[in-house]
Amino acid sequence: MSYRVEQRAKANSLEFRLFFKNCKGNYISPFHDIPLYADEAKGLFNMIVEVPRWTNAKMEIATKDPLNPIKQDVKKGKLRYVANVFPHKGYIWNYGALPQTWENPSHIDENTGFGGDNDPIDVCDIGSKVCERGEVIKVKILGTLALIDEGETDWKIIAINADDPDACHYNDIEDVRRLKPNYLESTVDWFRIYKVPDGKPENQFAFNAEYKNKDFAINIIKSTHDHWKALVTKNSVEGEINCTNTTVQESPFICKPEEAESIVKATPPCGPPNPISEDVDKWHYYEKN
Repeated sequence: MSYRVEQRAKANSLEFRLFFKNCKGNYISPFHDIPLYADEAKGLFNMIVEVPRWTNAKMEIATKDPLNPIKQDVKKGKLRYVANVFPHKGYIWNYGALPQTWENPSHIDENTGFGGDNDPIDVCDIGSKVCERGEVIKVKILGTLALIDEGETDWKIIAINADDPDACHYNDIEDVRRLKPNYLESTVDWFRIYKVPDGKPENQFAFNAEYKNKDFAINIIKSTHDHWKALVTKNSVEGEINCTNTTVQESPFICKPEEAESIVKATPPCGPPNPISEDVDKWHYYEKN
């Protein structure tokens, strides 16, 4: 199934939202209405691209907003951008999330000893194409990294766009190590230090920052999918998650197409982008401890 997006409000503003539509032109929630599997028989998953490679704006699915559009993260009233920490320019992969997954903060992960971060599970697409914000791509799962982000479990799934010309050569995490030397090490380095320019300490990892393989990663994904199912089908919602959806028939939060349209139309219309501060392009240099 194909999807498209509709921008509301100005880019680089607090009000900016990117809403999703299905092939029929109906508004949907990318979090709840896009299926986890793109092709379960072939082991392909849907990935929602929140942040294109090399960009800095920290975009994310708005889990607390109705219909969960993509918005820019905000800290202390200001839009968030990830710093350029040499030699990394912005995000070093297409970064996004798997729909219909949820890292439950009430569930203590047996592998990490911490609860989830209350978001869909994150994905790093290592393919060569620089995707568009809001693009939905089919990915092959290759492995995972267990980040501990400020006391929360924050799994990072490593995947490759199934349409990448070289995707057939990538079937597990060791293929990345073999075919893209230092890429996995650079990914650990990125996640370890990306918050340091903001005055935060280095992030920590479970398993001594070692990657787990494809099978392990898929088991983690299935677990977060089960947590999502429990979340979206019960009558009360944990963690302030907004479960408004248009297709999950067993969910008490399902809404009609006209209700979904009224949610979108209540937001400001699209306008010209606001200027971005020159500080976003500043380079930072950091020596590891």
